[in-house]
Amino acid sequence: MDFGAKFIGVSTYCVNRDPYPTPYGRIANKGQSEVLKELKIIIENECVDLIVIGLPYLTDGKPTSSTSRAKEFMNFIKEHFALPIYEQDETLSTFEAESRMKSSPQYNFQVDLSQIDAVAATVILEDFIRRTKTSPKL
Repeated sequence: MDFGAKFIGVSTYCVNRDPYPTPYGRIANKGQSEVLKELKIIIENECVDLIVIGLPYLTDGKPTSSTSRAKEFMNFIKEHFALPIYEQDETLSTFEAESRMKSSPQYNFQVDLSQIDAVAATVILEDFIRRTKTSPKL
């Protein structure tokens, strides 16, 4: 997931079903109860086994003003779901998502703000998968 103050981007990936992570959509961040309700539906419908949440850092690895809010969100999710929850550095994920959209006919070679959060979540999930392949301890 790509946590944001207004929207939470969601991407999914199912091993042995999907060839790669794909954008799922976004959840309007209209308070914890609404987010929780939407996440429960997604987790049930998609048979989610684990959750990956992007945490924003600067390119030098230092936390941003949004890092603590994303960590609070991650702790909230941990309290409500009995699933493994992992954090993933999301540095430059939105920049990468914009670049992909500008290079893709799927998005008419333009940044689609209604889908940017889900594409950023896909970048985060891809980075997590890449990292877990090189570090089997996760």
